[in-house]
Amino acid sequence: MIAILIRASLGFVILLVLVRIIGNKQLGQLNVFTYISGIVIGSMMGEIILHGNIDFWRAMLGVAFWVGLVICMEIIALKSMKFRALFDGQPIILIKKGKIVYSALKKERLNVHDLTMMLRTNNTFSVSEVDYAILESNGDLSILKKQANAKYLPTIVISEGKIIIKNLKELNLTESWLDSAINELNIKSKEEILYAEVQKDGKLYVQCK
Repeated sequence: MIAILIRASLGFVILLVLVRIIGNKQLGQLNVFTYISGIVIGSMMGEIILHGNIDFWRAMLGVAFWVGLVICMEIIALKSMKFRALFDGQPIILIKKGKIVYSALKKERLNVHDLTMMLRTNNTFSVSEVDYAILESNGDLSILKKQANAKYLPTIVISEGKIIIKNLKELNLTESWLDSAINELNIKSKEEILYAEVQKDGKLYVQCK
């Protein structure tokens, strides 16, 4: 009993330190991989605490190594947009301009009943009310209801100096249009831009680094 209490106390302190190292993301902000990694770490800690025949410090080294891998992947995701898409996943448009995108539903293995249930949990009881519905990488559904004089879905087109070509194409805009909009704002280079967003009225919002 004493051995279990000691292992539990040590495990609690070490786990607290490791969680602080990973960061302060809320549960709703976690992607699927990070969420599952948290479950794996918790299961490993439970086995270490309850089974006295497991070498405590060797097992803790395994937990620390797993946490290190997760942190390394998150750091790489910060620097590489392609890896970020692989690691975090990408938002999927399920309703576009008031129409259900059936191919996207099939890709995400959802049916119409799943979609309407997700809409209702967001206080939306009719597809006809929706302009865009986007399934986020953490599983949440973001909804933009129909608005008068809205030309575009507000969309990020530059992130940390890099153009998001896929989003430009989704808006039927070109790099030439983006270059012109940036020049009008007297910004010399796209590399200076931290965040650029096409707003619903078609104007470009920019924040430099």
